[in-house]
Amino acid sequence: MIKVLIVDDSRVVQEFMTHLLSSDPDIQVIGIAGTGAEAIEFVKEKRPDLITMDIHMPGMDGYEATRIIMETIPTPVIIVSGSLEAHEVANSFKLLEAGALAIVLRPPGMADPGFAAARNVLIQYVKLMSEIKVVRRFPKQMNHKIRPIQKLQSVNTENKDIQLIAIGASTGGPVVLLTILSNLPKDLPVPVLIVQHIARGFLNGFRDWLAGSSKLLVNIGKDGDLIEPGNVYLAPDDLQMGIKPGPRITLGKLPPENNLCPSVDFLFRSVAEVMGPNAIGVLLTGMGKDGARELKNMKDRGAITIVQDEASCVVFGMPGEAVRIGAADQVLAPDKIAGVLSVLCQNIKD
Repeated sequence: MIKVLIVDDSRVVQEFMTHLLSSDPDIQVIGIAGTGAEAIEFVKEKRPDLITMDIHMPGMDGYEATRIIMETIPTPVIIVSGSLEAHEVANSFKLLEAGALAIVLRPPGMADPGFAAARNVLIQYVKLMSEIKVVRRFPKQMNHKIRPIQKLQSVNTENKDIQLIAIGASTGGPVVLLTILSNLPKDLPVPVLIVQHIARGFLNGFRDWLAGSSKLLVNIGKDGDLIEPGNVYLAPDDLQMGIKPGPRITLGKLPPENNLCPSVDFLFRSVAEVMGPNAIGVLLTGMGKDGARELKNMKDRGAITIVQDEASCVVFGMPGEAVRIGAADQVLAPDKIAGVLSVLCQNIKD
C-alpha cells in the first residue's frame, strides 16, 4: 500500500481527493493536513510514502512546507493544482525548485466527461512518484546561477559547425532545465529544442516559469517555425516535435514512442537525420529509456552528446540507459552541462 498525505486547506478538496485516491486498492490515505505547518508535523510522526501538496494555504504555504520537508524529512511530493492559468502554473513550478517531483492537474468533478481520464493520470503519478527515493536537499541547491566551467574537458569541437542544441528530460527535468537555460548567454548563436515530459495543460505556465530566469526567448514550438539563434522551443502537448531542413520545426499527431508523445527519441532522431554532426544532444533526468537510443544515433552521426550524471539526477533511468549503451560523450552535472554549452557557444562566435 502507498501511504499518502493530502495537504489542502479546502475541506471539499480534501474529501474529493480522499475519495479519488482511496478508490485505488494500492493507495491508502493516512492523513489530511490543512496547512503547511500541519503537514510538516504529520510527516515527522507518520512518514507517508507520498504527499499531494496544495500551493496556497493560510500561514505556511505549499512552497515553504515543501522546502522544509525536503530539507528535514525527504518525502516524495507532487503538486496537485486546480488551475491551468499560466501565472498560477508558473507559481506551482516554484515548488519544483523546493524539491517537489511533479505537478498534476486536480481532476474535475465526477460529472465531467474528462473525470475518469484525469483521475487515472493523478493515480498514475502517485504510484510512479512514490517509488522515487528522494534525498535531503540543502538551501544552496536552490541557487541556479552557477558559474560555468571554463573548459570542454574531452569534448572535441574542432571542425564542428554546431547549429542546434536538442534536450530531452522527464522526472526532475524542469529544475535542471532552469539551471541550464539560466546560465546560457542572451546571444546564444544556436537555437535550443526541448522535449520535457510534463502533465498535459501545464506547458504555458512552464514556459513562463523558464522565461522568468532565462536570457533566451522561450517559445512553444509551432509547425513550420523557422528556428532562430537565442530562442528555446518547447514541444507542445500531444504532438511529436522534430525538424526539417531550413531548419524548421515539424509537428505531427503521430503515434507515441516509448508510450510518450512528445517523445525525446522522436526529436533526437529528427535532429540526427537533418543535422548530422552539427548538433549537440543532451539527455537529462527521467524514468524509462526515452531518448537514449536516438542519442546514440546522434553520436554515431558525429554529434556531441551529453547526459546528466547519476548523483544529480532525481531518476537516472534515461541518462543511465544512454550511458549503458555508449551514447554519451560526457556525463556531467547540470552546472557543468551549462558550462560546456556556454564555452562551446563562445568558441562558435570566435
